[in-house]
Amino acid sequence: MSTASSPLPSTIAARVEHEVVIKKSRFIATLVPVRSIAEADAEIAARRKHYWDARHNCTALVIGTHADQQRSSDDGEPSGTAGVPMLEVLRHRDLTDLVAVVTRYFGGVLLGAGGLVRAYSGAVAEALDGARLVRREILTQVTLDIPLADAGRLDNWLREWVAAHGAVWDEPTWTEVARFQVLVPADALGVLAEDVAAFSAGTLVPVTGDRRVVDLPPG
Repeated sequence: MSTASSPLPSTIAARVEHEVVIKKSRFIATLVPVRSIAEADAEIAARRKHYWDARHNCTALVIGTHADQQRSSDDGEPSGTAGVPMLEVLRHRDLTDLVAVVTRYFGGVLLGAGGLVRAYSGAVAEALDGARLVRREILTQVTLDIPLADAGRLDNWLREWVAAHGAVWDEPTWTEVARFQVLVPADALGVLAEDVAAFSAGTLVPVTGDRRVVDLPPG
């Protein structure tokens, strides 16, 4: 089995909400997968509108293939007690393309700086514990064209190869020839070329295309 290439930060598959109550204060964590700062800002605005009567809606977001855009807000909590601890949880979990909003309904009991840090970071961490993660890698697209008469045999063989080498299957297209496309880790490209040559007695040559970020199937 091939080793994975270019591991990237993961993201989450879908929106998650989680609520904790600490000394009568309610902390409602909402985590949403997003692809841009604009999407993240829209989600933050929607949470603030939904929880319009809450004392605070603190935020943290990480965006980009390599988690290169990061931002947080304490939204009126003492500086450094909410947004940054939330952001640190996302960093520690090696996540990206994600916005976290923790809404607080104040319960009348002061928590202190340390208590706030634990409450906000803990709400995000517990929400993430209930999320389904999506792993990502940078893979290379490879195309194989083959006469229709031979497509069935290649289809079976290539599906087995993909499963054994950490690659991702893309559905073939059928015209005058069958076109198979797979997304392959960089360290398996040479193996694929050798295996295809052996399989086809040298009649098939894989065509290497672009590299792109791919959400990997679970498993």
